[in-house]
Amino acid sequence: MTPAASSTRVDAWLWAVRAYKTRSAATAACRAGHVRVNDRPAKAAQTIVPGDVLRVRQHGFDRILEVRQLISKRVGAEAAARCYADHTPERPREVVPMVPVRDRGTGRPTKKDRREMERLRDTIRKA
Repeated sequence: MTPAASSTRVDAWLWAVRAYKTRSAATAACRAGHVRVNDRPAKAAQTIVPGDVLRVRQHGFDRILEVRQLISKRVGAEAAARCYADHTPERPREVVPMVPVRDRGTGRPTKKDRREMERLRDTIRKA
């Protein structure tokens, strides 16, 4: 690992700890407003220090990372994981509703079949 500096750019740190694949992707995320440092929008060149809390929006959900150690060069995954504490809450499991499936080749549903399928869909939606 490189010697720790007193401060590091937020985009370089996010790239170094493998939150983004490229530094330009980290910079673009900062420009788009997807990165917040201590609940304030962050520019790519903003410096961070140990103890700062970063909220990074990725794939539709927020990751909450606390800076433990500053690094500016990309390191292995194990070493990168030691540089932050992940306080991200567990994502809720996606509920996949059960959809009625008919056997192939049985043709169109009858009026009775259609009403049963609608009744099943309504009970799933209410649950």
